[in-house]
Amino acid sequence: MQKNTPPRSTIRLTRRGRIALVVTGAVVVGTAVAVPLLTLAPEEDSRPTTLVIPEGWRASQVYAAVDKALALPAGSTKKSLAKAMLKLPNDAEGNPEGYLFPATYPLPEKARPEKLLQLMVDTANEKFNGAPIAAGAQRNAMNVYQAVTIASIVQAEAANRTDMGKVARVIFNRLERGMPLQMDSTLNYALNRSTLRTTASDTRIDSPYNSYQRMGLPPTPIDNPGEDAVRAAVNPPPGDWLYFVTVRPGDTRFTADYRQHTRNVAEFNAHRAKSAEARP
Repeated sequence: MQKNTPPRSTIRLTRRGRIALVVTGAVVVGTAVAVPLLTLAPEEDSRPTTLVIPEGWRASQVYAAVDKALALPAGSTKKSLAKAMLKLPNDAEGNPEGYLFPATYPLPEKARPEKLLQLMVDTANEKFNGAPIAAGAQRNAMNVYQAVTIASIVQAEAANRTDMGKVARVIFNRLERGMPLQMDSTLNYALNRSTLRTTASDTRIDSPYNSYQRMGLPPTPIDNPGEDAVRAAVNPPPGDWLYFVTVRPGDTRFTADYRQHTRNVAEFNAHRAKSAEARP
């Protein structure tokens, strides 16, 4: 029987759905800071009063941020999980990934990491278990934890809020057709990195998060998605898309035709090459 998708070796969705054919680099520019001759006395309490958790942060990033905000030794917040008594779904098996809801949280004077984690998870449960998220998950024949897992991929892959619903539809379409998701965001999670470049050897790693080799969803969310991503995951727009690629910022193209996708990818690579030549 002829398969409805080309061989895995010919399809490689990266973060943002791109096929990684170009190696990119990043330059960090340092800035000089002028030190005044006269300085004011330091404030009596320079401790932050709030903690901001951005959309799409992984649990490891949240733990590190809490450690820093509370001036705790590295690893303290992760160790506090044992006594945090988090109200997580059974499917999570004690792993709060996906349920450390992104928001701004107050830092009272005697804040403890386990209390902060409890507040994040309680906020997530309030957002996810009420309508319309829970009803949307049921309407799509999945539980809330599966919806949050899809939302975490959407959060990692979508270039902007407008694209979130279409990325979610790609995920649903691939699952319904028995196609591997082939999302590099899941590989990045397995390898504890964030990159736009995925190698052939990366796609062969032995991990339950390798969505090139494993069918279906990863076993847990891969980050902590925001409300927009979760809403997109339970209410994606209709469409037959199976592929997507961001040719240039603001121009993400979705298609069900693999040949059209390869043309889009070729345009993406040409644009990247031209941009690289223009750099000093």
